[in-house]
Amino acid sequence: MIDQFAEYSHAIAALAIWALMSIILGGLSTVGRTAETRSDCGKPIRDYANPVYRRERAFANAVEVSGPFIAATLAAILAGAAPFVVNLLASIFIAARIVMAIVHIGTENQPMRSAMFVIGWLCMIGLAISAIWAVF
Repeated sequence: MIDQFAEYSHAIAALAIWALMSIILGGLSTVGRTAETRSDCGKPIRDYANPVYRRERAFANAVEVSGPFIAATLAAILAGAAPFVVNLLASIFIAARIVMAIVHIGTENQPMRSAMFVIGWLCMIGLAISAIWAVF
């Protein structure tokens, strides 16, 4: 049974890396929160100059994209889409999201953050289209 998924090893590893990255970003999102940096609901006050806010946003962005990435990757694998394409797109997605998290947390560089978002978004669309193409 495991042999049938061996060709998708990079995509499967990307899913595991994504899980770890989400856990790490979740932990980082709580670092540095103080009464002065929190709004009434407990979230950091919206201020991109504040790294506490940027860490929380990086985690929220990861949570928002988790469902589509996991669904598209698993659908492509289970549909038997071309392993090279699935592995490539999942790996590029992970690389882009790691860069996006680093840029998001460490800087206020909106254009770079947006570029990495678009690359990840295109990878998810490619994965979903690959799954649909493989089924039909």
